[in-house]
Amino acid sequence: MIAEVLAAVLMAGGALFMLLAALGLVRMPDLYTRTSAATKAATVGSGGVLLALAIHFGELDVAVRALATVIFLLLTAPISAHMIGRAAYFSGVPLYKGTRFNDLLGRYDRTTHELSGSREREG
Repeated sequence: MIAEVLAAVLMAGGALFMLLAALGLVRMPDLYTRTSAATKAATVGSGGVLLALAIHFGELDVAVRALATVIFLLLTAPISAHMIGRAAYFSGVPLYKGTRFNDLLGRYDRTTHELSGSREREG
């Protein structure tokens, strides 16, 4: 009984986070914020659904596969989002016009793809 309730809560929570990821793709103003919203919410949503699956079936092999998939998602989603954002910045995809800070502006050489020396922050 407790396992069924926990699986249902994880499934509903995972589905909610996936819905939020989809809304983030539609509502966010530029590629960078869309990537951020989709990566974080979809990873948490997929993790919830996979953990619900592991609890529902209650078998060791299913749980190990689900846990391995969650770990794989947690390791690869941030890296892939970073690579997509970096490629977009390289190719000149514009930032949202309401963006307040661009930490790479003036520090990034588009020909060599290198950052200049670290800049000390005031404050």
